[in-house]
Amino acid sequence: MSRPIRALPIMRRSLVLAAALTLTACSPAPVTQGAKPAAAQAGFPVTVENCGRKLTFDKPPAKVVTGYHPSLETLLALGLGDRIAGRTNFAESPFLPGQKEQYDKIPEIAPTIMLPQKEVMLAQGADFVLDNAMAGFDAAGGYATVEELDAAGSPPYILGGWCSPEEVLRFTIDDTFTDLRNLGKIFGVSDRAEKLAGELRGQLAEVKKRVAGRTPVKVLATDGGKGPVNAYGGSGITDQMITLAGGVNVLAAVKGDYTEVSAEQVSASQPEAVLVSDYATLRGEDMPSSPAKAEEAFAIAKNSPAAKDKRYLALPVAAQHPGYRNILAITDIARFLHPGAFTQ
Repeated sequence: MSRPIRALPIMRRSLVLAAALTLTACSPAPVTQGAKPAAAQAGFPVTVENCGRKLTFDKPPAKVVTGYHPSLETLLALGLGDRIAGRTNFAESPFLPGQKEQYDKIPEIAPTIMLPQKEVMLAQGADFVLDNAMAGFDAAGGYATVEELDAAGSPPYILGGWCSPEEVLRFTIDDTFTDLRNLGKIFGVSDRAEKLAGELRGQLAEVKKRVAGRTPVKVLATDGGKGPVNAYGGSGITDQMITLAGGVNVLAAVKGDYTEVSAEQVSASQPEAVLVSDYATLRGEDMPSSPAKAEEAFAIAKNSPAAKDKRYLALPVAAQHPGYRNILAITDIARFLHPGAFTQ
């Protein structure tokens, strides 16, 4: 089972289709006949690579559309809220501190976390589109394709390079820093991007220092299910967050990121702690709560240390997608796994 936008379990299947899209080079926006070329801006043009495409910008984007929330969060963290002209809905979990107020000021162009349908999307007149997966560019789902957006002068950028199921599995935390560096170049704010990256690297170094020498905690990361169980294998972002936080993924031998495993595998894994993907809604419908999903895991691994201690952490699913929040979440997971390392 492959993984697209994890807050939409149904959409995971659509990513397999969407990943078949062939990404082409970004074409420039059409120039009006007789119009004079705009004067070059200092530091531009800039070119970055994303998903096998070279994207060239003659000036910083000024009318941006963002898809699933981690893309918006990342731009807000870079101080670029004034460049965002449209965003999708986010109602699945709490906002990061100080971001809800900015979110409320940005026009909502879709009632779910997905980008709007093709006609609405093209009508936005965006000069840049930022999202976390290919599902929102699937023609079969009624969405504008990457090629169509390129032709309209609205080039998409996919955080983390999540452009195919294989690339999702190859993701590393370093890809988040690559995104920050690229976005800094695209928007002409490389100094801000480097500052943010430095702060995040400092947080990772602090976590590493605090958990060093401590016995790794055996962790099951799950999205619920009584069998098969929706869980996270030994590839991709969630597995890396567990490792960096001082844990060891009990499903590390499973080649997959978001995938399905049998109840027998979960029962035999004997986790000492459980991470539960936390999101309240899916396409406007209420979803099982994190406590309910944790109880499902405890019932399957009923003789495990985690079940005996009822030890779990509700992890916002947005943190399990590319974006700067996934690095922030490593500290939260480390505090959960090794509370004694953070007493001083």
